Amino acid sequence: MIVAGFGCRDSVGADALRAAFDLATRDAPPPTAIATLTHKAPQLAPLAQALNLPLLLIDPSAIDGVPTLTCSPASIAAYRTGSVAEAVALMAAGTGSRLIAPRIVSPSGGATCALAQGFSA
Repeated sequence: MIVAGFGCRDSVGADALRAAFDLATRDAPPPTAIATLTHKAPQLAPLAQALNLPLLLIDPSAIDGVPTLTCSPASIAAYRTGSVAEAVALMAAGTGSRLIAPRIVSPSGGATCALAQGFSA
């Protein structure tokens, strides 16, 4: 399983989400799912539907303290993890997952996307 995890500002548009996805997946295997925080579902649902991928929702408490490769001060302040995109990708991919692409920031700066690979059956 390859999960594209997303973090985003509340005001982000669909173009920024798609740009982050395209940048993150440019040189990577295609994702089999998209993940985000539960309260971001309305923002990510249209992209998941357009890509025909399941949308996996992660409770914000589940990413508290998840170690990440990159670090955003906003993510640390709000969720106590360095990158929402990396943390939700790892959590959705399951136990033993690993990042295969750290967070990529959309050109507008409003969205991030990271890829994690899970190994569970």
